[in-house]
Amino acid sequence: MEKIILHLLSEIRPEFDFSESSNFIAEGLLDSFDIVQLVTALDEAYNISIDGLDILPENFSNLEAIKATLIKNGATT
Repeated sequence: MEKIILHLLSEIRPEFDFSESSNFIAEGLLDSFDIVQLVTALDEAYNISIDGLDILPENFSNLEAIKATLIKNGATT
């Protein structure tokens, strides 16, 4: 799951190394527009629909938060 997430993140913002970051938002790696793009990519990659109530910056701040959000919304590991 992490490999797919990192790949999608690198497609959105290829200039950053997300594997070295502990907080994508605080470190300026992702902004709100990037999160919208990421949600769309994750929905397609995992054939799910992330609930609008889960589209919060804290749910996309690092790999663990993204994985938890995916699992909560029906993605399988």
